Amino acid sequence: MLLAVRPYASSDHARIDLPGPPSAHGRDSDALEAYARSFLLAAIRLRGEAGCDPLGLADWYADGLRAGTDPGSPTAWPRPDEVGQAKVEACSIALGLHLTRPWLWDRLADADRDRIAAWLGTVVGQHYPPINWVWFQIVVETFLRSVGAPWSRADIDEGVAVHESLYRGAGWYSDGTERAYDHYVGWALHVFPLLWADMAGDLCSDALRGAWRERLSVFLDDAARLVGGDGSPLLQGRSLTYRFAAAAPFWVGALTGATRLPPGLLRRACSGMLRHFGRHGAPDERGLLTQGWHREWPAIAQAYTGPGSPYWAAKGMLGLALPAGHPVWTAVEQPLPVERGDFVRALAVPGWLASGTRADGLVRVLNHGTDHSTPGDQRADAPLYARLGYSTGTLPPLSAAAASYPLDNAVTIVDGSGRAAHRNGFRLLDCRAAGGVLTGVSRAELHWVDTGAVAEPDHGSGRTGPVRPGPSVTIASVARGPVEVRLARLDTTDGLADDMVLEISGWPVTGATPPAVTTGDPHGCTVSGDSLTSAVTGSPAFTATVRRLTGASPLGEHVAIPLLRTAGPPEAGVVHICVVRLGGAGLEDPAPTVTVATGDVVSVTWPDGRSTVLTLPAPSGTKF
Repeated sequence: MLLAVRPYASSDHARIDLPGPPSAHGRDSDALEAYARSFLLAAIRLRGEAGCDPLGLADWYADGLRAGTDPGSPTAWPRPDEVGQAKVEACSIALGLHLTRPWLWDRLADADRDRIAAWLGTVVGQHYPPINWVWFQIVVETFLRSVGAPWSRADIDEGVAVHESLYRGAGWYSDGTERAYDHYVGWALHVFPLLWADMAGDLCSDALRGAWRERLSVFLDDAARLVGGDGSPLLQGRSLTYRFAAAAPFWVGALTGATRLPPGLLRRACSGMLRHFGRHGAPDERGLLTQGWHREWPAIAQAYTGPGSPYWAAKGMLGLALPAGHPVWTAVEQPLPVERGDFVRALAVPGWLASGTRADGLVRVLNHGTDHSTPGDQRADAPLYARLGYSTGTLPPLSAAAASYPLDNAVTIVDGSGRAAHRNGFRLLDCRAAGGVLTGVSRAELHWVDTGAVAEPDHGSGRTGPVRPGPSVTIASVARGPVEVRLARLDTTDGLADDMVLEISGWPVTGATPPAVTTGDPHGCTVSGDSLTSAVTGSPAFTATVRRLTGASPLGEHVAIPLLRTAGPPEAGVVHICVVRLGGAGLEDPAPTVTVATGDVVSVTWPDGRSTVLTLPAPSGTKF
């Protein structure tokens, strides 16, 4: 990976101009980004090799540091006080300099050190958004302090206070004030604090160190259950092009000992991710990490994503900073939770119901608590946050249509023009696991959003636009293994018209050719892709059909989604029932039997005779 970027570097190594669509920040920022993130990867390797440097990494990147921070150089970098993205990249540079100090910084001439410190020093006193970005300032200013350059204790204290305000309990942070639960929890909000604690000295109290270690330890217990048997991380949230950066919190657990997971399991999670992407063409035949998931697929990018952005994946190789004799390298790899057996786990903070099945190695998450928003917000659903389901083998369609209305894993009302309502801003009502069964409940005020009326950059959140209110709906999941009983009850008829229908859509599956469709009866259908099968079956009130798309997923050219629709507008107070399945080939097991009694008491009898009872919460008369 490090040698592969060199042909795209300027002669002085300050710029690395990788091929691919530019970010919204422009090519100069993108070239800095590629330098900074690959430098962090080089620094991790140098640290683990105790300075042994057969590739000449220290000298190569030192040349770039000299030129990039020289205001008179034609390849000088944009400064952090000029371009916002440079604030991010300054952190990778400072962390890299910290990790390699004896072999790089300490060998630079005084004039070079002064210019580098001056460039980094433009972060002092700058405003940073109150999300994971505060760590970019904290790390840079802590490095500046360590080399005797100007820094601000107030900046660091303020940033740490913001970080603490993002903690939500049970090992989980939110990346901002919204319900932004995604991979940033692991690769930023757990990784940076403990790396910083190592360099901070007396700036970090023992109480904070202890709290951060305990939080990471608890988080990793959940995170290990969100890795598929094939090594795939959960396909959910923004910046997915960072790929195996998802391994970073596991490595930090090994680096610091802040984990209850054995070393062999930590390495299995990390090596599984790296192997997963390696087997699917990342890096590509040129040795480059492109904008995409497996192979190049630029549509996965957000507005801030440039050709160098994928190299945040460097964090997924943090384990290389450990010596070869460390237990994480010498221990025998142990199987992941999903490789040991079927499991269920309720993650109450993000509102996720996680189910893993050993037979297909798939981990599914039913989502009743995350939308990158706040209760009552009336933006459109963000495809990577607000869907009812995510997994390690599927991805919501990412297309212009998907940004306008939900296409998969949704309970929605479709109007006469074919536009589906959004549930963004919903409320989490229940999230639990008992007796091997998962139960989740949420309530949404459905609404239509004219997303085409407002032009705005994609940062992963739902889009804005004129809003037309719709009815309130209570949505519930009762799940076991690959099977979810999905329930929907309209609590109001606000905005409902005679030409509207209730739609419940299932999981998207992909294929190199159009997925095959099997219809067992008019009220259900099954779609089989290259490796997974998705099925929905409803009551007689529903008619089944399939939604097909092309070019909407990095997992396959063709996407198919089974769905159910009523013939007309649903009646308020009626509990609509369907069974939704996702798994490897062969979902032929009998469906559970579902009955609804007075008071909306739902009884689910599973094929083995076990039963689960759920009482749906009464409709609320209060808007939220």
